[in-house]
Amino acid sequence: MNRLDRLTAILIQLQSKRVIKAQEIAERFEISLRTVYRDIRTLEEAGVPIIGEAGIGYSLMEGYRLPPVMFTQEEATAFLAAEKLVEKLTDNFTSTSYQSAMYKIKAVLKHSEKHYLEDIASSIAVLENPYLPKINDQTVYLQKILHSIAEKKVLRMHYFANHNQANTERLIEPLGIFLIATTWHLVAYCQLRADYRDFRIDRINSLEETTLCFQKEHPPLQEYLPKMRQQTPVHTVVIRVKKTIVRYLGDQKYYNGFVSQRDLGEEVEMTFITASLYGFARWFLYFANEASIDGPVALQTLIQTMLEEIIAKQGGSCSWHKPSDG
Repeated sequence: MNRLDRLTAILIQLQSKRVIKAQEIAERFEISLRTVYRDIRTLEEAGVPIIGEAGIGYSLMEGYRLPPVMFTQEEATAFLAAEKLVEKLTDNFTSTSYQSAMYKIKAVLKHSEKHYLEDIASSIAVLENPYLPKINDQTVYLQKILHSIAEKKVLRMHYFANHNQANTERLIEPLGIFLIATTWHLVAYCQLRADYRDFRIDRINSLEETTLCFQKEHPPLQEYLPKMRQQTPVHTVVIRVKKTIVRYLGDQKYYNGFVSQRDLGEEVEMTFITASLYGFARWFLYFANEASIDGPVALQTLIQTMLEEIIAKQGGSCSWHKPSDG
């Protein structure tokens, strides 16, 4: 990128947030802080009203705006791809809002770029997994949650807890939302438990914003998520599966923590990281007659217990044979 293009991009970046740190600019364009300072000084000399404060960052004077920015063809294509994702992976309200924003984006495109997007629109698709619930058929509450975070408003939530199959009412202080596969999660401080909790949004029965404001300073979501993973014990699972059935595992292997696999000839060695041995064991039983467990021993024991219970109900008996090291 030449310097003129970089200066324009920096000016656009300054309009994107209230405050931009020099380090952010340096990392984005892979330049030194000294170069950032020189570019900022050049913009100031060109008449751009930049406010800079040591240790804080840069911002534009209130009221200063550039004329509408023209998007490149690649940027417009990225918006189009994102539209497909938003349509399938968010709720109807968020999808409709994004479509409205896309109309505004397309309005400033050149005619050639509009034609280009129209030509490739049918060549991009996001397919739904027929075995998973459709997100758009659920009340996802994404916008309400994000609004409460911005306004620091306490939410009253009626939630179905899967571990005890019970409905509970809670007052929560949300930190943020994140998506795993096709499931949205809400991380919030639960006043009932006096601790942070991870709630599946598809298990929320109702959600309403209260007039209460939360005063507690919560960690940013990006700081909390690594701590949450550290607090959740995980298990490394290694299994061997016959090649003839590997393809039938499909996307389910990813939902169960698939990490890697190794070719062993007629078998494939697969490694998983899972937070629930019980949940993994239930899935493993689906193809257990075509696979074996190398570890951990706790999973082997759990499978043996499950099989014994199954056989006992049928009036028979069961014994577990640990696979050989060969």
